[in-house]
Amino acid sequence: MNPYTTPAPSRPWWRTTPAVLGLLALVAVLGAFSFALGFFVMIAAMVAVWMLSPWRRFAKIGAMVGAFVLLTIGAGLGGQLDDSGKDKPDAKAGAEDKDHVSAKVAASPTAAKPLKAADYSGKPLDESEKQARSAGFTTARHDAAEDDRTIVLRSGWTVCFQKADGAAKTIDFAAVRTGEPCPEKDGGPLPWPTMPEVVGATYNTAVKDLKKAGIDLDRVTLDDVYLDMDAPSAKEAAEDGDEWRVCFQSPGEEAKVTSSTTIRLDLGKWTDADLVKKCPASKDTTYKIPANDPDYDSGDSNSTTGGGSSTGGSSSSTGGSSSSGGSTGGSSVGTVHPGSFCSPPGATGVTTKGTPMVCGPGSDGRNRWHSA
Repeated sequence: MNPYTTPAPSRPWWRTTPAVLGLLALVAVLGAFSFALGFFVMIAAMVAVWMLSPWRRFAKIGAMVGAFVLLTIGAGLGGQLDDSGKDKPDAKAGAEDKDHVSAKVAASPTAAKPLKAADYSGKPLDESEKQARSAGFTTARHDAAEDDRTIVLRSGWTVCFQKADGAAKTIDFAAVRTGEPCPEKDGGPLPWPTMPEVVGATYNTAVKDLKKAGIDLDRVTLDDVYLDMDAPSAKEAAEDGDEWRVCFQSPGEEAKVTSSTTIRLDLGKWTDADLVKKCPASKDTTYKIPANDPDYDSGDSNSTTGGGSSTGGSSSSTGGSSSSGGSTGGSSVGTVHPGSFCSPPGATGVTTKGTPMVCGPGSDGRNRWHSA
């Protein structure tokens, strides 16, 4: 038998290419009805491709990939991969339950009750916002004045007004800088106080007028008007409020007192025993006690000269003259202030606390009051 002329034996039909292709097509068909059945058929098709088909290696690999693709397509077309279809009744039931719960919550009087905001007027803005957020509100802020300034450092602002929406759980604060007065309404001008006329009034009267004008006394600084007097503290001025008088003021009458305005009262003090009982023409030009003026002339120069020139007199006469000179130089001038200029040398006085003082050269060579 000639092998070149003898026909090749025929293959069984299940090992032929059409049979293998038909098995692959069956994967898609069965997968459309049942993903599990299609999957098992796909495995059988892969085994048949490798064991029975006469194809080459790369063709077999391609057939395996194709079988998987056919299974996916068939299952997708048959709805086997759509899990929503199977669970639709449950999903619908879940939606109905959710709507039922929402309706129940909406019908609940406790859940529908709007929030009630506390009154934060007069409180620092940062603390007010913190407390409002803790109560469940969403906060906002703006300038309560007409200037519509940007609020940067909330701790430096104070709440004037608030607008709360309990249903929406929002609250909007209108604030001004700390120390500023609140306007009459949100967005209005700041009602700055005006400076009253207090020149010539006693300190007690001036304090009453400043309070009536709405000016904070903590912002008022005090100064003296005499060269030989120290500025009193607010406490010291209040203790002798009817003896201290306002000689000068700043700012002047009707001037607006804003948060940046410096308020100063220049005071003078005198009693019935004082020689000077009026304000000087200008500040720091006059001595309350004339003897404190370095240029003050005591009028006793002749007597002092006479006492110092008694060279021919007796010892008692000389001593008497010296005693007279000492009496002149050691005359008391009343109440003095330590460190102030004084004249004549040797004069004596006392402080407001009763400490004895004497007039003599200071560290700068000029006569000043110092303790005796």
